[in-house]
Amino acid sequence: MSFGRPPSINVGFKTSPPDRGSFPLDHDGECKDQMMQYMDCLRKNSSTSTPCRVMSKQYLDCRMTKGLMERDEWKNLGLANLEGDSASVLAQQS
Repeated sequence: MSFGRPPSINVGFKTSPPDRGSFPLDHDGECKDQMMQYMDCLRKNSSTSTPCRVMSKQYLDCRMTKGLMERDEWKNLGLANLEGDSASVLAQQS
């Protein structure tokens, strides 16, 4: 018997793991700078992610480098067609 919810809520409910698995949180803030740059870009662009794709790539690269997520190809992450490296991005921000 369940209190506070309909008894049929448990019928047919199955959990499934995430498509790409799970990855550890960045408890030590190893990629915090990249994350903050990306979040600042999103704020400046009204949550439109297209202008922030290079920063997204930098953040994911940091996570892969530090072992916070499994290394994957950029094309699988939808970031293969980006031009410019971190040096050109830093020059554009200055």
